[in-house]
Amino acid sequence: MPKGAGHDVLLGLRKDHGIKTGNIKMARGAGQYNPLALRGIGEQTEKEMLTVIVPSEKADEIFEYIYFRANINEPHNGIIFQSDLLYASKYRIPEDIAVEQE
Repeated sequence: MPKGAGHDVLLGLRKDHGIKTGNIKMARGAGQYNPLALRGIGEQTEKEMLTVIVPSEKADEIFEYIYFRANINEPHNGIIFQSDLLYASKYRIPEDIAVEQE
């Protein structure tokens, strides 16, 4: 998703669904139909990748939430996918860390 969008989605997941785990990573890239690519400019833009682990029974609900909260339904706003998870380590954001207000 575009740079800066992941934080809002992660805060929304915490507020609306009680999800306290997630990871945002930075990346660079340009899609095939990026407006800059159509003009022959090879410039890449910064992107964010959000990873969230949820129980399988909530997977479709959270997928849809992220899809619309991150505006992935709009052109050039990223891609989204989900897959089964074989294993993961449990981690949580400590409760005493202040969360930025919207």
